[in-house]
Amino acid sequence: MTEPGSTGGVRHANKRGAARLAAVQALYQMDVAGSGVFEITAEYEAFRLGKEVDGALYREADAQWFRAILTGVVENQKTIDPVIRQALTEDWPLSRLDSTLRAILRAGVYELMKREDVPVAVIVSEYVDIAKAFYEEDEPKLVNAVLDRVSRRVRGEGRGKDAS
Repeated sequence: MTEPGSTGGVRHANKRGAARLAAVQALYQMDVAGSGVFEITAEYEAFRLGKEVDGALYREADAQWFRAILTGVVENQKTIDPVIRQALTEDWPLSRLDSTLRAILRAGVYELMKREDVPVAVIVSEYVDIAKAFYEEDEPKLVNAVLDRVSRRVRGEGRGKDAS
């Protein structure tokens, strides 16, 4: 993968952004292939993070942040999924979303719920950027709306901006 989500402002936080993207990809892979968290973590750390795979360069990522998101989503999925369901409209149940979108939302909601040290605006914008790397239609707006609703509920704050 090239560098989805890199929109300038290159700082040390880019390693966290790369970790978020890798975590979303790993969550997707776990969902589709039924792989376990330990197997996926080992594969990504040994062969993907900061490496070239099939001609695509994976950015160097904060491996600890990657592990924290991945294990955090897996350990808290029973509380994360209902929070996402509440933030979706009735005509869009969680099961209707594709695996990539579910992975993005699960990772973002995990951070909103469990990583109070990270500002809401950072979490929302990072995951909207990841959605933009995979989708060109309404999905990034959906990610923005869901994460904004969740941040209002779990942290009492939201970005209040549209993802354009």
